[in-house]
Amino acid sequence: MIKNNIEVDVKIKCVEAGKTQAQLGEEIGTTGKYVNRIIKKPGGVVNKTFISMMNALYHDIELTYVKRNLD
Repeated sequence: MIKNNIEVDVKIKCVEAGKTQAQLGEEIGTTGKYVNRIIKKPGGVVNKTFISMMNALYHDIELTYVKRNLD
């Protein structure tokens, strides 16, 4: 199974922080299964839970909005 960069990074950060994905999920008000589902999405998912998860793992998140012309 191929892992994406987000999945690898989250797993490494969990180990560094001494947390399991279940503990991370509990800390941000969700479940370990949901954390796992978010990090395994191939295209990545940026939502409120993802941002909370990254902040809990001491990442600084900067969101950039890019407006695309669909012509």
